[in-house]
Order: sequence, then structure tokens, then C-alpha cells
Amino acid sequence: MASDSNVAKVNGRGTSSLNGEPVVKRPRESVSQASSLRIPKEPQNKVTVVLGAQWGDEGKGKVVDLLAMDADIVCRCQGGNNAGHTVVVDSVEYDFHLLPSGVLNKKAVSFIGNGVVIHLPGLFEEAEKNLQKGKGLQGWEERLRISDRAHIVFNFHQAVDGIQEQQRQKQEGKNLGTTKKGIGPAYSSKAARNGLRICDLISDFKVFEDKFRMLAEHFLTMYPNLNIDIDSELQQLKGYAERLRPLVTDGVYFMNKALTGPSKKILVEGANAALLDIDFGTYPFVTSSNCTVGGVCTGLGVPPSYVGRVYGVVKAYTTRVGVGAFPTEQDNEIGALLQSRGREFGVTTGRKRRCGWLDLILVRYAHMVNGFSAIALTKLDILDTLPEIKVGVAYKVDGQCLPSFPANMDVLTEVSVEYETFPGWCCSTEAARSFEELPPQAQNYIRFTEDFLQVPVKWVGVGKSRESIIKLF
Repeated sequence: MASDSNVAKVNGRGTSSLNGEPVVKRPRESVSQASSLRIPKEPQNKVTVVLGAQWGDEGKGKVVDLLAMDADIVCRCQGGNNAGHTVVVDSVEYDFHLLPSGVLNKKAVSFIGNGVVIHLPGLFEEAEKNLQKGKGLQGWEERLRISDRAHIVFNFHQAVDGIQEQQRQKQEGKNLGTTKKGIGPAYSSKAARNGLRICDLISDFKVFEDKFRMLAEHFLTMYPNLNIDIDSELQQLKGYAERLRPLVTDGVYFMNKALTGPSKKILVEGANAALLDIDFGTYPFVTSSNCTVGGVCTGLGVPPSYVGRVYGVVKAYTTRVGVGAFPTEQDNEIGALLQSRGREFGVTTGRKRRCGWLDLILVRYAHMVNGFSAIALTKLDILDTLPEIKVGVAYKVDGQCLPSFPANMDVLTEVSVEYETFPGWCCSTEAARSFEELPPQAQNYIRFTEDFLQVPVKWVGVGKSRESIIKLF
């Protein structure tokens, strides 16, 4: 039996206490407050996400630009200046690699999240080049914010990227086809926990310098032929630190304030694409970050419950830059026509893109990973001159249909594709501004895509400008 000293009187009854401390009755207000906390609340604001559903170059920039017109915040969450988005505004073609495409909206804040790796010379050069093209980027520094937790890509990361590609070519006779922008080595530094972040650069520069020299020596040990001018790069970085300081913010607090504060439209612009994702892509011919929907949470500090609509961008055919399996590739006059009509050159590298038919097995797999709310089907007009159009609907190995998208690239290389064939429309779609104005054959092509994926097509792109995007609902 508890002693009198271990009993408290609550409502006239004796109640045993814990650890000899008297039990304190909660005031009524606290009880009601606690009860209200237990009622699930819908987030005040949710992020809208735009992601590539193939191997990149689907036209994400154009869709982002359309949605960014009335957005309050536009974010990048992963990748680096290996990404390339082209946006045409007032007949001016802007090319973005690190800056979110939404930076063209002068009323929106552009945010580069912690999941992005930033090459600072590349960032400022990109801004300068676009400033020379038109007025769209005027005042960009006033509306850009950068997470203090974002990692930095150094010049030696880029040099290492090139050396690694050469080594792969010598050892295996094939490379990964990287952009040589230092993205992989920078993410490697991040994972090895010897990388440096924006917060390091804008803090005590002497401490930063010591860490930088140590990191440079680490790479020199691994690659003795590496050409690094440590003092020159440090001098350059010191100048960037001063320009960066007003732009840097605590990304977690920035996003939390945006999500939980007054009503805001927040847009997230994915870089690269689902089949280039480090986990879910056609490994090892992938990028070094998560460019599927999970990267939004880890790359911005956004809780999953705050992710709203996820839009997948799908080109009306398929392209791929560099090496790697490509089941629906057309290494023939069809591929050459798609490449020519679609102006299929990489924005970042200028490399020719390989071209082929729309692969819906691949897009369905991307939908499984991302859970697309709707699809933007782009560059439909590139198919205008084809008398016959094919769509990949199944993979077979040794005559047997594969039940899922293969993880093993040796298997993917060996698949044969089962196609559905459609009659072409053989007329221009570029003037169409509604679904009804599209040729019946083009309408059927869109409906088949929706039915196969069980995802609605919300936008159809039939040209380069904002006005050429048809909204279906």
C-alpha cells in the first residue's frame, strides 16, 4: 500500500502518484486544447509538383512556366546544372539549368532547396546569359532564395566527372554519358560526408578554406593528374560568398512558413526524370539524385502530407540522351525525322537525343512510383507528318510478356516491344487551341494514352509557346 506521502487528493479521492510526485489535474482549457490537437487537420497549403515521366527532355519547363504564372513560390528540389529547361516567352528563348523556370514570374519567389547541388560559377553565368536575351530575368537576385543546406559543386568535381568518364571508357568500353557538370562527384562528397554546403561558405571563410583544401587534397590523392588551382578557386568563392549572403535562407523554416502560413500557390519543378532516378531509373545509366516524388520531401524539407497534385510530363514520343537501354528506339528514318522535327538536342550538352516511339510500359512504371494526378502530353505536333504512329504497350522476353518493368538493364536491353499501331493525322495541329480542334486521330491517340495509364491527360502541347498548350480540363 502506498504511504500517505505518495498519495495526492484529486476530486476528493486518493490517487497514487508517479515517482513520488503529486498528480496534478489538467485545467479544463488544456484538456480541450489537447482534444483539438488530436483532430486531424488538412494542411493549409500543399505543393504542386511537375515531374518528368520518361528520360528527361519532356518539356517540363514549358508546363512549369504555365503554372508559375500565378504561383507564389517556385522550387527546385534536386539535381544541379545537369538539368536543362527551355522556356519561350514573348518570342525569347530562355535556357535554365539551375534557376527554377518560374524565375521569369516577377511576382513569385524562386527557391533552390537543400537537395540541389550548386555550381556557383554556373549559376551566375546562367543568369547573365539569360539577362542578355531579354527582360524576363531582370531583378532575379531579389526574388531568389537558396537553402543554406544545399551542397556546392566545385570546379574539381567537374574535372573528376570527366576523368571518371574516361576511365569507364577505357575499362569497360562504355561510359555513363554524364553531362560532366560534376553532379555525381558532388553527391558522392555529400554521401561521404566531406562535402561543403552553402552555410559553410557564408560563415567563417577561414574555416571554409581549411575544409576546402582538405577536400581538394582528398580528390588529388585519388586522381593525381587532376588539375586544381586551389588558391584561384578560393578567391572566386570568396567573391561569390558576398553575392550569395543576401539570397541564403534556412530552407526548412522558409518552406514551413510557406506551407503553414496564409494561402499560397507553391510549385515544385522536378529536374531530370523518373527513369533517371538514382533508385528507380535505368541504373547505372541514371543521374545521382531522386527525381521522383520522394525527392520533393527530402530535397525541400516538405512533409509527405503537404504534397498535393503531382503532374507527370510525357513527350508524345520517347527520347534519351547518351547511352543505356531504349526499347522503343527507332535507329532509322523514323528516329531521324523525330530528331529533326523535334529539334532534339540536349539543352545542357548539345548532344543529339536518340528518338523512338512512345513507350507506355515505361510511363506506367513512372506512374507507379510517382502517383500522377494527371499528365501533360507534350510535342504532339512533332507527329503531324507521320502516316502511321506506334505505341509500345508490352515487353516480351523469349516470347513471354514481362509482368513489370525490369530492374536489370541486361534484361531491358533484350526485350522485344509489342506495339499498338494508329493511323497518323497527316496535318498540322499547331493552330489547335482546344481538344475538339485536334484531328480525330490525334484525339484517339490521347484517349488511348489515358486509358492505358488510367491517368487523365490535362494538357496537350502542340508548339513552343505558352499559347500552344491546350488545357483539357
